[in-house]
Amino acid sequence: MNEDDFFMERALELALKGSGRTSPNPLVGAVVVRNGETVGEGWHMAYGGPHAEVHALKAAGAAAEGATIYVTLEPCNHFGKTPPCTQAILDAGIRRVVIAMEDPNPKAAGGMDRLRSAGVIVDTGVCEGKARKLNAPFIKKVETGLPWVVLKCAMTLDGRVATRSGDSKWVTGPEARQWCHRHLRQRLDAILVGSATVRADDPSLTCRLPEGGGRDPLRIVLASSLDLSPEARVLRQKSDSATLLVCAQGVAESRKQPFYDLGVRILEAPSGSDGRLDFKALMPLLAEQGIQSLLIEGGGRVAASALKSGVVDQVVFFYAPKILGGDGIPVLDGPGPERMAQCMTLSGMEVFSCGEDIRVEGYPE
Repeated sequence: MNEDDFFMERALELALKGSGRTSPNPLVGAVVVRNGETVGEGWHMAYGGPHAEVHALKAAGAAAEGATIYVTLEPCNHFGKTPPCTQAILDAGIRRVVIAMEDPNPKAAGGMDRLRSAGVIVDTGVCEGKARKLNAPFIKKVETGLPWVVLKCAMTLDGRVATRSGDSKWVTGPEARQWCHRHLRQRLDAILVGSATVRADDPSLTCRLPEGGGRDPLRIVLASSLDLSPEARVLRQKSDSATLLVCAQGVAESRKQPFYDLGVRILEAPSGSDGRLDFKALMPLLAEQGIQSLLIEGGGRVAASALKSGVVDQVVFFYAPKILGGDGIPVLDGPGPERMAQCMTLSGMEVFSCGEDIRVEGYPE
């Protein structure tokens, strides 16, 4: 690994420290290096706060003069909630700036040109693939206006998520469940399930970490006719995050009122030809709610509908070392294709161990 890759890898590690707290801003890390030694580090800690470059330059102090700064995203060149980072870099006397990826947001772009015009050496594309993967939700929202959607499922080796009686606790082990809380629930803006999951499992849909301090995502429940008990745990959480019910258009106000009384928000969405809520039509509505990234943890019908609609950007499947049998509940419920050639294929497949379980990640083509 060359020096540029080494320090950019560190900047990417730092960027991850802001997970779950910077949306709708991207995750950004920065490292200031002088004579081959790190003299300052920083990351974007929270939306509205100082950017990574500012933290790193402050940590470096006078040692930033003539140094190199490694940044995972092109430094901003505009006044937003904070001043432009390009000016902070110039004021610090940085000689060289190494950037992983250009900023896809036209409002914030132009930082490289500003720095070059001031005589700063600028190099780009170092660890670009990793930087783009890190900020996939930010990039998609900027380019399409829609949230990045992750579908997570946990199943036995034969693809079952519960027994025939509906018992699903627990398919996977504690390591897999903690990974989901730390790397999905804490990092993504919202989590979505269907009303059937709420009725069957009564989940809390919060982020629970062993050391505490997890950030809860916005909780979303699809309930076309609002067929939920007001006593459901997901509606009565003591949490900094809210709960949002999505129902079909035209549901009577009298059905909504018990949920309004609990402080629950309600969003009406179109239904598809099958009478179920239309995922494709729902995504722009969720984007309007400020959601940049969405985790779907719904049951078999919700998972199948999401995949069929084409809104899923990434799948995270957990396989437990268990075989349940043919009468268990399948991970995807509903009719599938008639021919193998019609299967959905994935790209960028990766496989990881997670305790006794296996985690498979990929991207629907």
